[in-house]
Order: sequence, then structure tokens, then C-alpha cells
Amino acid sequence: MAEAYIIDAVRTPRSIGKMGKGALSTMHPEHLSASVLAAIAERNNLNTADVDDVVWGVSGQIGLQSGDIGRNAALDAGYDVKAGGVTLNRFCGSSLTATNFAAGMVMAGMHDLAVAGGMDMLSYVNMFGMKMREAGVSGGGMGVGNPRLQAKHPQSNQGVCADAIAAMEGISREDLEKLGYESQQRAAKAIAEGRFAKSTITVKDDEGNVILDHEEYPRPETTLEGLAQLKPAFEMFIDMPSQPGGKTYRELINQVYPDVDIKPIHHVGISSGVVDGAAAILIASKEYAEKHGMKPRARIVAMAEIGDCPTLMLNAPVPAANKVLAKAGLTKDDIDVWEVNEAFAVVVEKFIRDLDLDRTKVNPNGGSIALGHPIAGTGAILIGTALDELERTGGRYGLVTMCAAGGMAPAIIIERMD
Repeated sequence: MAEAYIIDAVRTPRSIGKMGKGALSTMHPEHLSASVLAAIAERNNLNTADVDDVVWGVSGQIGLQSGDIGRNAALDAGYDVKAGGVTLNRFCGSSLTATNFAAGMVMAGMHDLAVAGGMDMLSYVNMFGMKMREAGVSGGGMGVGNPRLQAKHPQSNQGVCADAIAAMEGISREDLEKLGYESQQRAAKAIAEGRFAKSTITVKDDEGNVILDHEEYPRPETTLEGLAQLKPAFEMFIDMPSQPGGKTYRELINQVYPDVDIKPIHHVGISSGVVDGAAAILIASKEYAEKHGMKPRARIVAMAEIGDCPTLMLNAPVPAANKVLAKAGLTKDDIDVWEVNEAFAVVVEKFIRDLDLDRTKVNPNGGSIALGHPIAGTGAILIGTALDELERTGGRYGLVTMCAAGGMAPAIIIERMD
């Protein structure tokens, strides 16, 4: 099998995902995507006619975020019309899966050069969703509107799932708040030391004016005492009908796990931030990189995708990590940096406990609790973050994984190259 190299990784800063409040909320989703596509092409002096495909992840595929943003954003970014583009959806795991798909094509010898990544503008998605609800249009995309599927595999609200897992695992609110506080502290240190500077671009408008050049979401002033005062965010959903006349979110979980007593504990301080953002990864074959004088930053060692219980929804990262480690012929002790998306604090806390990991190696620069989670953009962001950290510390292997709606998780292992 051919080698697939990561040549570069770029991302936008993340802005608050509320229309009119976040700096990126005024942008068109295709323009936001084009910002990172243009940056990665410019930084690497790409002949974009050589790009075999732009594989792009978008989770909120509604309104302006629907259609083939991968193709349209590439055109918006000035790519040659020969560069193809495709858009996929694995919910939160979309851009990590996009990277795996693009790398797989390179490793199969079918592509020589590809760009992968993704984006979501939650400011737009939430505004559009609110308008749909006001118009009486329901939906969900996680089986909520499909009673046949809900009878077979009931799928609940993700926050309620997080609270259910915490109850089942005996993980306390206090333990989760320690993780959330640590995420804020690590992110603050990383920002102060410029650890994200290599991968983060400045987003500009067509006239060259700066739209965003810094992270908007972090709250470095966070304290454990302050977190303890926050009200649970998903309490209102536990006994709310998932749809008119349907079962409550609690009943959907109890349909499969009748003994779990769900207590509301997750709140905004221990859940991922609602933000806008995008990221891109440049992948090349060994032959193409050598021919064009590209210096690879990392080698893609192994990739995996796995499904798990759709009712609990958030537990697939551990089996995904075990699967990708087995494919790579590595053990957990070989991994120098773990990037596990902080969708909810319980996801990472359970991951650390189940695999008995050194906490200092897991999300060493903070995660989505502090920095925000632009859904389909996060996986590619985490790959770049892991790569930057390997280069900063001299580590060799990084493993990236994350939960995705429907009970799934993609994973990837990268190896830093000198």
C-alpha cells in the first residue's frame, strides 16, 4: 500500500456560534470553507489543477450549508476547475472521516494529491433550525422523525445521553468539572504560548479586512467554584417528548437500558462550545511530494471507523481507538498525544478511565469545552492540533478520535516526520 503524507494543516479561529454575535456568523458557509482551502493552497504553492479531490465534511446540511460545499468552496477559493469536490456527513466525525477517505484514496494509488477537511457554522444552523421549528417543520437527522428506526434503535438527545453515561459509569459532576476546568486552563496556556499559531489563519473579507484573528470562545477566568454554580443544561430535555406524541428522551434510553436513573449534571461549562469554524488538511502521495519538493509533516499510519450503541450514542471512541491501534500494530503506550473531542466531559473522562491513560497526554492544549466544537470542522482541527503538539514536544505518534451521532467514531493515527 502506498504512503499517505500530511503536508500541512490549517484552520480558522473559532467564533461564537450565534448569529450577529460571532465574527464569522456574517460569512457564507462556502466562503468560510474557501478561506482555509485558499490558505492551504497559498502556503504550499499548490498547482490546484493537480488536486484530485476536495473531500469536505458538513454536518448541518440545510439551507446555505446544503449541496456540495466541497466543490463550491474549492471554486470560491480559486482552485482550478479540474479539482473535484465532494461533501459528506458523519455528523461530528465528518472532517476526520473526510481525511480518512482522502488518505485512503492516496494509499490505494488512485489519488496523488487531495485536500480534506470540513466546517460548520452553528450560528447559521441554529438560526435556520429555529425558523423551521417556528414554521412547524420537525426533523433531526438522528432517527428522531423515523418511528420505525426509533423502535429498533432509539436515539435520544445527546446531552441526555451524556448524563445517562455518567450515571451508568458512576462519574460525578465534580470529576467532570475538574476536566472542564483543566480544558480551560490548558487552552489559555496554549494560546498565551502561541501553540496554535502555526495552523491558525486570519480570516479576511474580499477587501482584505480582518474578520477574525483570534479565538472568541475560551473563558480563561473559569473557576471550579463558578462551574459548581451552573445549572444543568439538559434537565429540560430529559422528560420532554422527542416529538409530538412521542416518547420522552428518558424513555428512549430506558427502552434499551431500563435500569439507568438519569440525573442532569452536564452544563455549559462541561459541554462543547457552540461555534463557527473550518479546517483543511493537505494530503499527498510519497511520489508526488518528492517530485514537487514538498516536505511532509506526518505520515498517516492507520485509520478506522466503528459503530457502537446508537442509544447511548457517545461511547464509540474507546473501541475506535482500540481498533486503530490494532491496525497500526501499536499499543496505547506508543501514543504520545491523544486528541479526543470534548463533546461532553463524560466522553473524555470515560475514555481516560477505560484505557487507563496518562491525563497529561490527552488534549494537552485543551479541547472543545474551552475552544468550541464546529461539528464537522472539529476532526480536521484536532489532526492539526495533534501534529503541532508532536512537533512542539518531539513526540512520534498521535491518535485522534471523536464520538459522532448515531453511535459512531472515526479514528486516525499519525506519525511525525523529521
